[in-house]
Amino acid sequence: MRRVLVIGTSGSGKSTLSRRLAAALAVPHVELDALNHGPDWVPRPEFAPDVDAATSAPAWVVDGNYSAVLDLVWSRADTVVWLDLPRWLVEWRLVRRTAGRLVLRRELWNGNRERWRDVPRADHPIRWSWRKHPVYRVRYAERFAAESPDRVCVRLVSPREAEAWCAAVARGGAGAP
Repeated sequence: MRRVLVIGTSGSGKSTLSRRLAAALAVPHVELDALNHGPDWVPRPEFAPDVDAATSAPAWVVDGNYSAVLDLVWSRADTVVWLDLPRWLVEWRLVRRTAGRLVLRRELWNGNRERWRDVPRADHPIRWSWRKHPVYRVRYAERFAAESPDRVCVRLVSPREAEAWCAAVARGGAGAP
C-alpha cells in the first residue's frame, strides 16, 4: 500500500484519516481541497496539473472526490478507501465543524475562512453533503463492485471501523480488518 485514495462525502473524515494514514505509511499527504481552493475560494487553474504531479510520485495518500481528477487519481491508486458513514453522522460532524470554523475563524486553505453568509448557499459543505451522500453511495458501490482485483478497495461504514482499520495499517497489517 503506497498510493492510497480516500473518498467519501464532505464531513466523513477523509482528511483526518488521510493524515493518519500518511503518517503511518511515511508518505506525503495530498489534500485536494488545498490544491483546488485559491484565495477568495477561487478554483486554482493549476489544480489538475498539481494533482497530476503529486500523484506521479511513487507514494502518497490523497483525499477528495473532485470529478475533474477522480479518474486520474483512482487509476494511479493501489488502494481506495471509501468512508461510507451514515448520513446523519456526516451531517452532525459538518454542523459541528462549520460552527467551530465560524466561531474560531480558522484559516483553511490559501487564506480562506468559512463565512456566515455562505452557510445557506447550495454549495456549502452541509448542503452539498446532504445532496451528494446518496449519489456517492450508489456511485462508489457500483465502482467498487466493478473494480479490478489488482486494486484493494476498503469500505468503512463507521468511525469505529475506520479507527480499527487505520490502527491495523499503522501496525503493519494493511489488509485488516
